[in-house]
Amino acid sequence: MESDKPTELTDTQKERDHRELRIDKVGVRNLRFPIRIRDKANAHQDTIATIGMFVDLPHHFKGTHMSRFIEVLNTHGNVVHVENIPEILTAMQERLDSETAHLEIDFPFFLEKAAPVTGKTGLLDYNAKFDATANGSEIDFVLEVRTQVTTLCPCSKAISVHGAHNQRGEVTVQLRSSETIWIEDVIDLAEASASSELYSLLKRPDEKHVTEHAYENPVFVEDLVRNVATRLNAHPHVTWYKVEVENFESIHNHNAYACIEKG
Repeated sequence: MESDKPTELTDTQKERDHRELRIDKVGVRNLRFPIRIRDKANAHQDTIATIGMFVDLPHHFKGTHMSRFIEVLNTHGNVVHVENIPEILTAMQERLDSETAHLEIDFPFFLEKAAPVTGKTGLLDYNAKFDATANGSEIDFVLEVRTQVTTLCPCSKAISVHGAHNQRGEVTVQLRSSETIWIEDVIDLAEASASSELYSLLKRPDEKHVTEHAYENPVFVEDLVRNVATRLNAHPHVTWYKVEVENFESIHNHNAYACIEKG
């Protein structure tokens, strides 16, 4: 007669690994999940994030339990709030018996922008990322914001009889801060440093304004990265930053790049 007692399943992940090499980060990546973030104008904004969850793995364990990452995430409800990131990190450490835990949350962030002359409004998307790490009881949090802007070449303007070449550029700001900094404020800082900001909806009077404004404010990639860094240096709550700027050149088959890191 067969026993009704359930068979105990082998836990292969807990078996000893003879190579005895510690793994710094192991886990799941490219997981899509709804999140709710604070919005300066509207209290909060709902969006969809691409999430990565990782822990360290001691040298003597063969593997980690991948399903437990998903369990931890779903335990905190169907929406991840920024405020419960420390709780998620702690739960990852406890559930996966790890010293360190990493959480990456990459998401689109939307702002309603008014055209500069007609005032016509439209939504413009930006990209932001929360990169959080728990090492024991210490938590490190880095905010990343990617903002697209217009840059107009000072050299082209200086040597050309008619016009100057311009292009779209991307400003990536990563920062640590002593107090919470709004995503919108980082966007404003990047846009103010460029030849012109971008808009989703422009009528002809707006297009004329944007084109002429960019022409009157030419910046090299070096100017743009320095402009952003100068504004971050003046911010009372920024303790560390890394600024990267990449211009997608309109008359070359390569991009122009610059980077400044502080701290």
